[in-house]
Amino acid sequence: MYIGKTYKITEFLFWTRRNLFLLLLISIVPVLLYELLALHWLIVPWPIVAFLGTATAFVVGFKNQQTYNRTWEARDIWALKIGMSRAWAMMCRDFIKDHDMAHEIASRHLAWLTVLRYELRSKRAWENIDKSYNREYASFYTIPEREIALSTVLQKYISDDEVEKVISASNPLTQLMSLQSTALVSLSDTGELDNARFFELHKYLREFSTLQARSEKIKNFPYPRQYATVNRIFVWLFCFLLPFAMLKEFNSFNEFVTGLMKGHMVWLVIPFSMIISWVYTSLDQVGESTENPFEGSPNDIPISRMCQDIENELRAMWGDAKPVQTINPNSIIM
Repeated sequence: MYIGKTYKITEFLFWTRRNLFLLLLISIVPVLLYELLALHWLIVPWPIVAFLGTATAFVVGFKNQQTYNRTWEARDIWALKIGMSRAWAMMCRDFIKDHDMAHEIASRHLAWLTVLRYELRSKRAWENIDKSYNREYASFYTIPEREIALSTVLQKYISDDEVEKVISASNPLTQLMSLQSTALVSLSDTGELDNARFFELHKYLREFSTLQARSEKIKNFPYPRQYATVNRIFVWLFCFLLPFAMLKEFNSFNEFVTGLMKGHMVWLVIPFSMIISWVYTSLDQVGESTENPFEGSPNDIPISRMCQDIENELRAMWGDAKPVQTINPNSIIM
């Protein structure tokens, strides 16, 4: 996630420059036809475009609100995961008499977090990270899940037998949860864990499973495609018609101006229609970049950094002061 104070206007213009080039073309063509070829019948009544612009603003605003809500929910889910992970590690350390078994269960939880973040970083057909204007920022940050194999990372937390069992499972996350539950039952049966503490730990397993399902819901169910399609159609239809509606308005200014611009005011349609259209297309692009908060773009939830931080906290809690570091600490994007 980008954690700078703000995006520079030059960065934003660079990110949206492809739209600017297209909008420039859309703005120039009507003016050339009107001014040089005298095709004055091309004028579109302003009220029609104004009504379309109002409808488009509502649609774009609705989309951006909904996509922002998806990112906000994802943030809340992972905040809960982090808080509950801290509590889980403390309960394993303090509730379970067998220190080695407690450490094994806590480490298996880190494996579950690892598998979950790898799953959330996997690609979906509707995601936008591979679009040209997003790929350009790939050199500024790394996505660990796409550089290191899952099996390699899991070897830090669980045995080779468990790694093979988890990797080969149809649902590795469910397999890890099952291993955790089996371990708790075994401890309960041998008297290492009394009933009250067993139920408390098992309650946390159910909560982790619920949070996993909520994360999967956001990952596997995109912002409805029909709304995304209508939004894109409305925006570009408005951008296409806008310069045609502005021709008559700017041409009428010739009655009031003097000097070099007299008789040529219609050429101002080009910059002003570009500016207005750019606002709409940029809002659409911003909403698009917020749709999928786990895909790994600069504006997503930094789950890789969050997992690294919680692992370091758990290591410190268990007396291992040596921190892990898989992400450049000086990077402004994770």
